[in-house]
Amino acid sequence: MKTNIRIFSVLISIIVPLLLMMTSIRILLNPFFLDYEYNLPNFPADEFGFSKADRLHWGKLSLDYLTNSAGLEFLADLKFEDGDPIYNERELSHMLDVKNLVQLMIKIMLPMAGFLVLAWVLAWRLGWIPQFWKSISQGGWLTLGLIGLVLIGTVINFDAIFTTFHRLFFTGNTWLFYFDDTLIRLFPEKLWSDAFTFMGVFTLAGGVICTFLGARLAHKNK
Repeated sequence: MKTNIRIFSVLISIIVPLLLMMTSIRILLNPFFLDYEYNLPNFPADEFGFSKADRLHWGKLSLDYLTNSAGLEFLADLKFEDGDPIYNERELSHMLDVKNLVQLMIKIMLPMAGFLVLAWVLAWRLGWIPQFWKSISQGGWLTLGLIGLVLIGTVINFDAIFTTFHRLFFTGNTWLFYFDDTLIRLFPEKLWSDAFTFMGVFTLAGGVICTFLGARLAHKNK
């Protein structure tokens, strides 16, 4: 019994930061984030001619592709007024890779949340609810440590963080583009830097809640 409790406790502590980070990312995969970014006074203009309206139009369609069930033709069929495709083959290949990663994240979020609910039910029925909340608190502390490192890295050297992220999740150099490619024009480094920061802040907030609420409930239920 004690071994099972320890296994559940370790799994809970690991799942908490992963679920918090994924939830933060999912929040940012919504049109309101692009509305916010493109309307910032210091957001870099597109030197190749996209207006704010162009960016909002094409950017939101691209974001929609990542979370909907459509195939790659959803993006491949997008064309400028002169008939040229919005994205070239290299960009389409990368967007497919990103979609696969996002879809995988979305699929595993629900089972992770379900596991936490199941663990809470078992803890309540079997009498180890203090250990459950202690594990939530430990997961919160782990979250604070991980996100602290991400935020510090983003401030010190965002390029290194950005490069490391892509090398971890994508093969080869398919994520490297020219400055006049549509993906760079729609989603410049400023947007990604802000996205990493917001993800960190949202996750950090969740970590703080888990850390202190978990500790309080663990003490209360002793």
